[in-house]
Amino acid sequence: MTPNPAAPPPGTRLCALADLADPGAKGFMFREGDKLFLGFVTRRGGQAFGYIDRCPHAGMPLASFGDRYLTREGDLILCAAHGALFRLEDGHCLGGPCADRALIPWPVKVEEGAVFVA
Repeated sequence: MTPNPAAPPPGTRLCALADLADPGAKGFMFREGDKLFLGFVTRRGGQAFGYIDRCPHAGMPLASFGDRYLTREGDLILCAAHGALFRLEDGHCLGGPCADRALIPWPVKVEEGAVFVA
């Protein structure tokens, strides 16, 4: 996969960890010219996990609006278009039209109470 020039560089601060519900998720959009990068971060406890916001089945963003990436229970990532379910920790698809595939990781890290691009 060709690197996206709109992707934020390592060290970019995304948000405070406290800005994410536990569990929770938040989407991010970055633009460079006509290129667009969509990513999102999930949180469980003191850990954050990042993914490129693209369903492996159809290539579209997962949330239909806002930051609604998780199931009502907050235990899985949900593709609003196809109902596919993914684990928060590794993006592995547990069911739906992309079973046994995974979301593309977006490396993030938590440092000093904030989430950064790793």
